[in-house]
Order: sequence, then C-alpha cells, then structure tokens
Amino acid sequence: MTQQPLRRGLLLILSSPSGAGKSTMARRLMDWDPTLRFSVSATTRRPRPGEAHGVHYWFHDHDSFRGLVDTGGMLEHAEVFGNLYGSPRAPVEEAMAAGRDTLFDVDWQGGQQIRNSALGKDAVSVFILPPSIAELDRRLRSRGQDSEEVIAGRMAKSRDEISHWAEYDYVLVNDEVEATFDRLRAIVTAERLKRDRQPGLSDFVRSLNREFETR
Repeated sequence: MTQQPLRRGLLLILSSPSGAGKSTMARRLMDWDPTLRFSVSATTRRPRPGEAHGVHYWFHDHDSFRGLVDTGGMLEHAEVFGNLYGSPRAPVEEAMAAGRDTLFDVDWQGGQQIRNSALGKDAVSVFILPPSIAELDRRLRSRGQDSEEVIAGRMAKSRDEISHWAEYDYVLVNDEVEATFDRLRAIVTAERLKRDRQPGLSDFVRSLNREFETR
C-alpha cells in the first residue's frame, strides 16, 4: 500500500477576553490530542519556586531575549510589568517539520504578531466571544480569585479585546462549553486536512498514477 504523506504542522492561535473560555478550550484541546504542542513562552522575569527552564518558561536575561527578537527568534513578544514575554520560533519550526501542531494561548496583539511573522501562512486563528457581557462579568466573579478592582480592570480591557474579533479566521461564541469545544475541534480537524497543509500530496498522487501504469 502507498504510504500517506506527512502533513505540515499548523500554528493554532486562541484569543479571547479574560473569562470567555480561552484557557478552558486550550486545556480541552490538549486532552483531546496529546500530540498537540503547547507553546512555552520565554520571559525575562526570574523563575519562581518550582518553575523549570523549558517546562514552565524559557528563562532569559534581558540581553539574550532582545537578541532573539532582533534576529527573528521570537514569533511575538511584549513587555508586561517591566518583564519581556514572547513565543520562541525554533521549537515551533521543529514541531511543524515533524507534522505537529502548536497551540498559542495569546491576546490579540500576540496573535497579530504571529500572523504577521515568517510562519504566519501556517497560522489558524480563533477568537472566543462570551454570550453576553453580563455572563462575562458573572464568570469572572465566579472564580472567587480577584478583587473588585481587578474584575473592573478586566472588564474594561475586554471591550478593546473584543473589538479585534474580525481579525481572526474563526469566531466562536462560547455559550456552552461542550458545544463550543465541538465546534473548535471541527475547525482543527478541517484545517489539518487542507490540501496546502500536505506538502507531499503531489508526490503521493503521482505514485497512485504509477500504480495504474503497472496494473
């Protein structure tokens, strides 16, 4: 039997305002497909107790991080509270070459940078919306983790984040977790099967034609 061609890995970008369900969808995707690689971020902040280099973060000093940015080694980066954070390019390229997909849990700015990067043609972006602003507020409060001030800040930021919904390939309204995940899984499955994600497909079809000639 002729061997099926290896497909090229894709970059799956998930974004949403805080509380809309991005992290929940990311965890479910990882449980659904253990071959899916989660993008480990790089940072200039110091490791916290129990954190390991290359597992929780790639830890860099400021100069080495900037060096990676200047040489195209980061797909996206940003400064948060005085520390730099970003997505290293090399591990993503290795995963792509092996036919593995990489999952990015990033905000709209990170997603925009990834789509505009050298690997952007292989990016698939999904934005997750809440069913209503009232429900978004309820979800943030139900966590029981944040003060009123923090919740107010997250709600204020969500308006700007939601305004970027039209920049994404797909938009899902997370009205019910199971149904939303089913739709997300369908997106990933369809994107994996696209013709242009299978670089060996032309050779595979030629091999089929050769089989005709030998019958």
